[in-house]
Amino acid sequence: MRTLSLTLTLSATPVVALAIMAALGWTPLWAALFAIAATLAVAAAVAALWRNDQALLAEALRRVAADAAPQTPIPTPTLSSMQALQREIERLVRRVATRTAMMDQLRRADTAILERLPDPLIVLGDDRGPRRYNSAARAAFGDDMPAVLRHPGLRAAIDRAFAQGSLQTAELSLPVPTPREVHAAVVPMDPPLADGGRAVLVLSDRTRERLVEQMRADFVANASHELRTPLASLIGFVETLRGPAADDPPAQQRFLAIMAEQGARMNRLIDDLLSLSRIELMEHQPPADRLDLSALLPPFLAGFEPRLQQAKVTLETSIAEALPPVVGDADQIAQVLQNLLDNAAKYGGEGHVVRLELQPASAGGRWPVRPGVVIAVTDQGPGIPREHLPRLTERFYRVDKGRSRAAGGTGLGLAIVKHIVNRHRGQLLIESEEGAGTTVSVWLPQAAA
Repeated sequence: MRTLSLTLTLSATPVVALAIMAALGWTPLWAALFAIAATLAVAAAVAALWRNDQALLAEALRRVAADAAPQTPIPTPTLSSMQALQREIERLVRRVATRTAMMDQLRRADTAILERLPDPLIVLGDDRGPRRYNSAARAAFGDDMPAVLRHPGLRAAIDRAFAQGSLQTAELSLPVPTPREVHAAVVPMDPPLADGGRAVLVLSDRTRERLVEQMRADFVANASHELRTPLASLIGFVETLRGPAADDPPAQQRFLAIMAEQGARMNRLIDDLLSLSRIELMEHQPPADRLDLSALLPPFLAGFEPRLQQAKVTLETSIAEALPPVVGDADQIAQVLQNLLDNAAKYGGEGHVVRLELQPASAGGRWPVRPGVVIAVTDQGPGIPREHLPRLTERFYRVDKGRSRAAGGTGLGLAIVKHIVNRHRGQLLIESEEGAGTTVSVWLPQAAA
C-alpha cells in the first residue's frame, strides 16, 4: 500500500500538468483525459511490479538474516533496478553460505577435539550447569556425574573461576563407586564457545599415581611384618643344621622339610601381595569385556580338581541354564573362584562337600535392582563367629591364626576377592553360622545387550 501511494504521488506531476493544459485549452479535453488515465494505469502497474519484486527480495533477505539461505535461486525481478539488487543479494547469500559452512566445520572440529581428549571434560554454561560431556567423562563417571558436580570442593572452584575469570584448580576425593583421587581444573572461556559454553572443566584421574605411592609403603610394611616369622624360622634352622644337627641326618630331613614349607609360605605371601597390589592399581577402572561364566567354569574346574583331591573334599555344582553374560575380566573372575573354593576346601574339613552355585540374581532383596549373576560357594566347616564377619576382608586378618597358617593361608585371599569385586562394580556377601558352615556370595552386574 505504501509503494502504491508513493507511485501515485510521483505520477501526480504529469497528471496536474495535463489537467492545467486541458483547462487552458492548450490540448483537447479527451486527449488530456486519455493521457491522465494512461499515466495512472502505468503508475499502478509499475507499483504492482515494484511491490512483487520487493516482496521476493525481502523474503530472500529474511532467510539470509535467519541463517537459512535459499536453497533455490532467487526469482529474477521484473524491474531492471531490482535485478541489480537481486545480484547483490545473491552475492551476499553465497558469502553467508560460505561463512556458515565454515562455522559448521569449526563446530564439528571443536566437538571432535573435545570427544577425543583422553581426560574427562565437561563444558559449563552461564548457569554453571553442564552443557555437554566428552566420551572420557561419560566412561569415567557415567551416572555418578551429577554427584561429582555437586562436590563442595569442585563447586567452590567453579564459583571462583566464574567470579575471577581465571584458571582454578581443586583436589577431589571421590568415594563412589570406588575411591578415586581427581585433579579438577576449571578454565573460563572468553569469548564463549560456539555452543555458549562459558567454562571448561577438566577432571584428571590421579588415582593410579596415589595408589602407586601407597602400594610401595603398604608392600614394605606388610612384607616386613609377615615375612619376619618365617625368616626367623629359616635362620634358626640353618644355624641348627650347621651346629647341633650337623651330624644328625634324621633331624636334617625334618628341619629341611620345615624350611621348605616356610619358603613356600613366603613365596605364596609375596605372590598374593603382588597380586593384590596389581588389582588395587586398576580397581578404579572397571572392565569392559563380556564374559560367559558357563564357558569359563569347565576348564577352571578341571584345573582345580587336583586341589580338591588333595584337600579330600567333594565339589557339587549347580549352574543355571542360559546364564546371562556379565561384564568382567576372565582372569580375575577365575582368581575369585580359586580363592573362594580354596578357602572352602581348607576350612570345610576333609570328607565334606563344597557347593558352587551360579544363578541369575533376583531383583531387589539383598542384591541390587539391576540384573546380574550370583556366584555362591558354601562349605560345611565349623563356621565363623558373627563378630569376625565384618573384618574378614581386611589384609592379614585371621579368625584362627594358628589354623590359618597351618593350612597354608596368607590372610590375603578375601582381600583380593573384595578388590576384584569392587573393580567389577559388584557386591560381596559373607554369611556364616557356627557349626553350620559358611557361604560367600559374589554378585556381578549383567552385561548390556
